[in-house]
Amino acid sequence: YHTYSSRAYMRFQPNPNSHPKVSQCLFVYMRTLPMHLVLGCHKLARESLWIQCRENRLRASEEFATRGLFLHLDRGSFGTKIQERVKIFTFVYTRKSNMSTYLDFEAPLQALHEQILQTEQVGITTEVDMSENITALKKKYTETAQTLFSTLSPWQRVQLSRHPDRPYTLAYINAITDNDFLELHGDRGVKDDKAMVGGFGSINGKTVMFIGQQKGINTKMRQYRNFGMPNPEGYRKALRLMKLAEKFNKPIVTFIDTPGAFPGLEAEERGQGEAIARNIYEMMRLTVPVICIIIGEGASGGALGIGVGDKVVMLENTWYSVISPESCSSILWRSWEHKEQAASALKLTPTDMQGFGLVDDVIKEPVDGAHRNHEIIFSEVKTNILAYLKELEPMHPSVRIAKRIEKFNQMGVWK
Repeated sequence: YHTYSSRAYMRFQPNPNSHPKVSQCLFVYMRTLPMHLVLGCHKLARESLWIQCRENRLRASEEFATRGLFLHLDRGSFGTKIQERVKIFTFVYTRKSNMSTYLDFEAPLQALHEQILQTEQVGITTEVDMSENITALKKKYTETAQTLFSTLSPWQRVQLSRHPDRPYTLAYINAITDNDFLELHGDRGVKDDKAMVGGFGSINGKTVMFIGQQKGINTKMRQYRNFGMPNPEGYRKALRLMKLAEKFNKPIVTFIDTPGAFPGLEAEERGQGEAIARNIYEMMRLTVPVICIIIGEGASGGALGIGVGDKVVMLENTWYSVISPESCSSILWRSWEHKEQAASALKLTPTDMQGFGLVDDVIKEPVDGAHRNHEIIFSEVKTNILAYLKELEPMHPSVRIAKRIEKFNQMGVWK
């Protein structure tokens, strides 16, 4: 990287021509390369891209894949020198895109990932075939990831559920619907809660109501989304959308990812507890199929407010509990230092939840986690949703409701 560029400037600005609200424009200037690159930053959007060079100008298309940028270039007007520079720049930018966040226990994977990138760079700069070395390193990476992720502790799974590179609700919805999603707003009472999103989308031609908590992809957006903690109006908006789906006989899919319902004074004044309780009551009686998927954190009543369904499933590296490990530790030991012990005692992992009969299924994640391979987990979730709908839709509504109520009545230990 330092061989080809000693300076790089990056800044983000809104792009009104890109995917609404979530798309951004990335402007990159590489001092040693004679070009300015402007491209859409939203991972799921396909937009036009202009590369301006001193010698030539080329229009290209761009596509963001799971962990990098792939440029499809028409080389007709480019000389050999410019092609080489574009090739080098593509590698440099892809490498910067791959500088992901690694947790402490993921250090072995980070080391292997850096080795793969370095080997690819050697192959590009020296024009030596390094494919065998790269294949061997990737195989070792996969084996290391399988060993590492098969022995995760409950606390490590909690950490993975909060990973900053993990996809959030809107990413799942846009991927599953191929960006055919119409967001609906407001609870018709107070305001539109940005921590709760919902609307109609199509999945393989079938219209579905999607609802979920959205945390935000950066600091500014997390504040805008209230860190994924809905207010009462958020749960009332969700209920309004569920009733709308029921009116038009459309199935409902909810994505759960929240550290809990917002605990502020104003939320309690507007009836936080009542809003969650009302949702639980009404979701039990919905006549349409309801699928609830925990994609990150499933904390307390904040998760239960949209978590009652015919199918309640968890991704492999998520958690579902009445309280977070940190809060549990602070109550029992008056300190967060025992959060690892609390996580083990709470039995909050997908395996525990399925063993207790609290969730119906666990969706497997890619070998190194959903935060490393977005496209794979999107495809897996979509496949499971279609399978669940195929199972639930033929049932008569009264039968579906009876089974739903019976399932939740059997939870817990009765004496």
